[in-house]
Amino acid sequence: MVNVEEHAEVAAAGIAAAIGEPARTRILYCLMDGRARTSTELALVAEVSPSTASSHLNRLFAERLIKVLVQGKHHYYSLHGPAVARVLEGLSVLAGGRLSTFVPSTPNRLRNARTCYDHMAGTVAVALHDRLIDLDWLTPLAGSAYDVTAKGAKALGALGIDVDAARLLRRRFAYACVDWSERRPHVGGAVGAALLELALRKRWVRQDDDGRELSVTIVGTREMRTRFGMN
Repeated sequence: MVNVEEHAEVAAAGIAAAIGEPARTRILYCLMDGRARTSTELALVAEVSPSTASSHLNRLFAERLIKVLVQGKHHYYSLHGPAVARVLEGLSVLAGGRLSTFVPSTPNRLRNARTCYDHMAGTVAVALHDRLIDLDWLTPLAGSAYDVTAKGAKALGALGIDVDAARLLRRRFAYACVDWSERRPHVGGAVGAALLELALRKRWVRQDDDGRELSVTIVGTREMRTRFGMN
C-alpha cells in the first residue's frame, strides 16, 4: 500500500518532469500573464509543430498545470490556477529570468469596449466580469458556465435586470467568453446580453452607428465605479 508521503513525492516528480521539458516550460511561462491562448499560438511559442504542441498540452493538462476552455471550434488554454503561477514565479526568481509581456494586436479603438455578438467585450467588459466574481454576484460552475448567486440576483434586479426571465430564454444563461483582445473572460450568454442592454439603456456606453465600437460615457465611468467598484 502506498502511503500519503510516497504518493505526494510521485505526484511532485510527475509535475516537475512536466514543467522541466523546454517546450512545455515555454508554454507555461507564456501563460503566466493570465491570458488564454490557442494551441496554434502555443505551438509557435514552444517552437514545435502543432501535433507536438498538442501532445505537450495533453501532458500539462493531465498534471493539472493548465486548463482548457472550449469556445466554438477554438480551444483556449490557460494556467490551472494561482498555485501553478506561484510555482512558476518561484522558479523564475530562482533562475533569474524575466517574463515576456503580452502585446495585443487588436485595433486601439476596439480594445477598451466593443460588442461581441450581443454582449460587451474589451478591457471594460473583462474588468466588469472580474468585479462580478469578486462581488459574489457570479459564481463559476463546471466548464465555462456561471450562475448568478442570490446576492447577485438581488443586486442585478435593483439595476433592472430580470435574472429569472433570463434563465427562461432558450440560450446559455451565463458563461465565460474568452475576450479577443484581452484573452481573459468577459460575460457571455443571456446575462452578458442583459448587461450590455442595461449599459446602453442607462447611457453608460454609446455604440458606434457603423461598427462594434463602444464608448464609455462620463455617466458610465461614474456608475461603474460606484456600483461595481471599477476603476
